Amino acid sequence: MWDKRTSLFIKLDSKFKGEVCGLCGNYDGNGNNDFTSRNQEVVTEALAFGNSWKVSPGCPDAGVVKDPCTSNPHRQSWALKRCSIITSPVFQDCHSKVDPTPYHDECVMDSCACDTGGDCECFCTAVAAYAQACNEAGTCIHWRTPDICPLFCDFYNPDGECEWHYQPCGYPCMKTCLNPSGTCSKQIPALEGCYPKCPSTHPYLEEGTMKCVSKEECGCYDLNGQHFNTGEVMPSNKNCYT
Repeated sequence: MWDKRTSLFIKLDSKFKGEVCGLCGNYDGNGNNDFTSRNQEVVTEALAFGNSWKVSPGCPDAGVVKDPCTSNPHRQSWALKRCSIITSPVFQDCHSKVDPTPYHDECVMDSCACDTGGDCECFCTAVAAYAQACNEAGTCIHWRTPDICPLFCDFYNPDGECEWHYQPCGYPCMKTCLNPSGTCSKQIPALEGCYPKCPSTHPYLEEGTMKCVSKEECGCYDLNGQHFNTGEVMPSNKNCYT
């Protein structure tokens, strides 16, 4: 799952436990051996681990990265101040379930490093990562405000209407034109974001246009998931057929 910016989540079915390797570990339930290099040696240094998984031998090895807060001291106070939200009362209900310390430290490091544009993007991504971990641990945190990493869902609303709203901890599985039964995978965790509340007269979300429509307006899909409007000619994968 990718937000088209700086957040990436990977979820694997339990049948893959211990069957994978690489930069994300081996998914065997033991975090102590996640730094297993390509030659199956458990190492302690992140650089040695990461460099062993290069796809192209022509790529140079990654080198030691200086502490970004030391390299950019003018950003350190800003990063510390902003990232303190993770250890603040805002996330108090989650602290006993998910240790905030590593998330706070990563937030400070990322916020110090993002000094070439997108400053707030790195900060917001780091805080959102902790909020997502809290959500998966069963604690929903309303942390975004108009001043702190706002998400504006009104972009999707038609003029004069208010169907789309921000939900900090996901929304019940909805009916879409591609999924008219409204049956969703239980492996996908609840995700924050903009969700529509479609009226009973237009109960299906058409994901191509992001609009609520009636069943008749859904059109249809071919086996590849390509959408066609009602009345539109669908090309066939068989000769002499339409």
